[in-house]
Amino acid sequence: MRRNRPQKRKILADPKYSSKLVARFINMIMLDGKKSLAEDVVYGAIEELGKRTSKDNPLEVFQKAVENVKPLVEVKSRRVGGATYQIPIEIRSDRSLTLALRWIRDFSRSKKGKPMKNKLADELTDAYNKEGASMKKREDTHRMAEANKAFSHYRW
Repeated sequence: MRRNRPQKRKILADPKYSSKLVARFINMIMLDGKKSLAEDVVYGAIEELGKRTSKDNPLEVFQKAVENVKPLVEVKSRRVGGATYQIPIEIRSDRSLTLALRWIRDFSRSKKGKPMKNKLADELTDAYNKEGASMKKREDTHRMAEANKAFSHYRW
């Protein structure tokens, strides 16, 4: 058993918006260490998001889109006496943020036929308007937890 936990790495704020959230998202989008390409994609998507929503600050729209996708509860499998139960558990805020960013990234990547920044802008616009695949994933996760709340007494 490990005695002390490894240190959390500090993420520096991104250069354009001075936002740690944007910097974290750039790191999630990045493939094969190509950070400048990931920055172009994310910044392009945020600019496009600002144009589509006609808000003054596209960063606020991005933050609101991510906030809309963040789940509050999830289900975890627990074996109790030979049966496996899906037990609803509240999510820590850092895990919630990670899941939201991952869902937005994965659903953007799964779309076909457009450049990545356009696909990302589409998904973020949908998340801002509380629709789209990543919002559906959040709703499904919440629905699953709600359906299994009878097993919440198995939580430990």
